[in-house]
Amino acid sequence: MKINGNEVRVGNIIDYQNKLWVVTKTQHVQPGKGGAYMQAEMKSLVEGTKINERFRSAESLERVYLEEMPHQFLYAEGDDLVFMDQQTFEQINLSREFVGDAAVFLQDGMIVSLYMHEGKAISAKLPDTVVLEIIDAEPVVKGQTASSSFKPAKLSNGERVMVPPHIGTGMRVVVNTADCTYVERSKD
Repeated sequence: MKINGNEVRVGNIIDYQNKLWVVTKTQHVQPGKGGAYMQAEMKSLVEGTKINERFRSAESLERVYLEEMPHQFLYAEGDDLVFMDQQTFEQINLSREFVGDAAVFLQDGMIVSLYMHEGKAISAKLPDTVVLEIIDAEPVVKGQTASSSFKPAKLSNGERVMVPPHIGTGMRVVVNTADCTYVERSKD
């Protein structure tokens, strides 16, 4: 879909210079001399590089819509991760780098959103939180349940997280997949 340069907004995905870019910041600029323009900071969806561009209102840009498709994580095979389409049951192999740092939170059977463009996976989004078991933590100290301090703990996936003092080894906790932070104690 074609849009004018002054209609670029944060979150838009633009086909620019034969690459897909997501707009991360915009600023409408009206210099004292010359015409107004939209200053946009964009990040490449494939390479992760950033650029700053100016778009005049007369410029025409191609706005792209990605198709969100739920896929089930099946297993890891070396550096590849195998996912299965929920509708067609076709399997797709993606590199561990494609998923990024969040790959450590993948669990068998987890539903992951893959964003597709022209049949090709562009990015992956894991659920916001996962439930993991604490396999190593300092012992619980009586009377510290209301304290605001945190202590380090090791999760079942090998990652480290800071947890409240009342959380001990063997407990299950909810962890944010975006930044590997403790959310709450699991209710199950």
